[in-house]
Amino acid sequence: MSGLRVIPAWRHGQERLYVCFTDGRNVAWYERESSRVNLLSEEHRDAVLRALAPFLTGGFSIGPPPVPTPAELARLALHPDDDLAPNRPGEALLIALDRDPAPARRLRADPRQRALAAEHSIGEVLDGLEGAGWHTLHSVPLPGGARIHHLLIGPGGLFSVHTLWARKQRVRVTDPMVSVGRADPRPLLREIRADADRASFALTAEIRPVLALSGASDLDVTTPPREVRIVRDGEVSAVAGIGGVLKPADVEALHAMARDRHTWLRV
Repeated sequence: MSGLRVIPAWRHGQERLYVCFTDGRNVAWYERESSRVNLLSEEHRDAVLRALAPFLTGGFSIGPPPVPTPAELARLALHPDDDLAPNRPGEALLIALDRDPAPARRLRADPRQRALAAEHSIGEVLDGLEGAGWHTLHSVPLPGGARIHHLLIGPGGLFSVHTLWARKQRVRVTDPMVSVGRADPRPLLREIRADADRASFALTAEIRPVLALSGASDLDVTTPPREVRIVRDGEVSAVAGIGGVLKPADVEALHAMARDRHTWLRV
């Protein structure tokens, strides 16, 4: 792999050297004070070390980012307004519809209602995974008005799940473009990857993006999309089929960070 860039930055009073792809996504960072390379994806280890070679002096360690310590978790005693855990599937849409209801009479259904139905359907499936050691946070807000529809955290890792209403319609995917029925295509996969990367930065952990289609009658994918996994209704729970990536203590620690609204303010 080539094209990785090294960008210096300060975070929590410490200097970090971020290793990024050309499109700005982070793959690792080097902390000078601890002489540690935190790697988000093991498959890019060699390329990351080549990019950081001019900056590495003496001994250093390399591995996945450390999970929060008990002391860090102790600071996460949350005010109810800052706790995202109680959010319902489609929480942001529910609030928007309550504040600005659709007119009683209109020729076409409010698209927010369709999006809400999709988030509710997919969210219920994800909530059903709790007994297997998974946590799901819904409507995770990101600065600028974006949000993660569902953030799934469990033994198999972390997943950013974006839902798309497509009831009885054909979905066509030509990375990064996605179209539903006769609607014009839009670069949805690019947006999904960007949101997952922002979430990865906030939690300092690898987060894999997923596009979940609600009610699609057919799916046409020209080429396998880069990094984004596409699933239909009956396949949503299979996302959690992977195991052995995170220990239970790590799952709980990451969930505690993710449910705090302040975690997402600077991504």
